[in-house]
Amino acid sequence: MCADLIGDLCTAGVAVRDRFLTRAEVYALRLCAQTRRERGEFAAARIGAERTLQRREEIRGDSICWLQEPLFAAERELLERLEELRLQLNRDALLGLFELEMQYARYPPGTGYARHVDRPQRRNQRRVSLALYLNERWQAADGGELRVFCGDERHRDIEPQGGRLVTFLTDRREHAVLTTKRERLSLTGWFRTRD
Repeated sequence: MCADLIGDLCTAGVAVRDRFLTRAEVYALRLCAQTRRERGEFAAARIGAERTLQRREEIRGDSICWLQEPLFAAERELLERLEELRLQLNRDALLGLFELEMQYARYPPGTGYARHVDRPQRRNQRRVSLALYLNERWQAADGGELRVFCGDERHRDIEPQGGRLVTFLTDRREHAVLTTKRERLSLTGWFRTRD
């Protein structure tokens, strides 16, 4: 599976893998997110950099929780699996990836994230973006697709089906989260380089 994913990522710049996680793994991670939410670890997402960070719900309506210690068992198992992917990306695509930063992202109904890139101003460490969906029984009518732009106005819409992993090369890759009609939950992150 990783070899196919890496091939798609290198040739098309975007790779989608269904059933990256089993239903049981999706459920376990949903429980982790729910516990963190109940403990008050989620915060309204903001845009901007450092001193200019601000909440702009018309641009970005999610709340986030960074994945950090102490981790639940399901989170640790996922990070171990993603570490294997990082090492294989380095071997096969020579990307020089050093670490992973990851967060839960929860979008309530009626929210989304306007067209953007995943590189904060003047920082180029993020090389590969990841989205791993934790939604159960998602229907096309629920909205919330990841829209990945492929140059000009061409785009690809990807439904946030539970267990699905989406990866794309971060550099200048514009994307958006379309308005969701029900709660949408994912783990999103970035494989990073040192510089």
